Amino acid sequence: VRVLHLKENIASLARLLASTSHGGFPVVCRPKPDHAEVFQGTIKRLELCMLLENEHIFEPETNDESFSSSPPLSYEKITVEKLPNLSRLTMLLNRYTTDPRYQQLFINLEPYINKSAMSIQAHFSLQRTYIIFRTLGLRHLTVVDPQNRVVGVITRKDLMPFPLEERLRLQLAPQ
Repeated sequence: VRVLHLKENIASLARLLASTSHGGFPVVCRPKPDHAEVFQGTIKRLELCMLLENEHIFEPETNDESFSSSPPLSYEKITVEKLPNLSRLTMLLNRYTTDPRYQQLFINLEPYINKSAMSIQAHFSLQRTYIIFRTLGLRHLTVVDPQNRVVGVITRKDLMPFPLEERLRLQLAPQ
């Protein structure tokens, strides 16, 4: 599972978007230095792309977890149905991954994540998962363990009838 952190490096984020086609990502944080990373919410790919088009919200790394200077972007600015300019985004991702100054810049994702995102436990019923997907019209669903650590993501493709039947047949077949 590819997860993001509340405080994410710009170069790493650009590499992730350039190398995957995932539509959304779980966001995690470490509540205390000696604790494991726990699920906080999700953020969509398109929202991340819109954030990366606004360099003024990038900040240098700080030792504490606080971000300050720039106010968050408005909801209307980051929620889009499709990217306005794909070639511009490709150029930006390339610049962010190759220019060394973006290794030192970070973005605070906390104001932009969906903190009410659904998640299910790892041993949740497949039938109930399918019902949740259909009823709520989800695209992806984060799977967590009993300590709320991300262990997987289920997408609509995972629940399509033929691939699902094949996976179940392989799981239930005697070894």
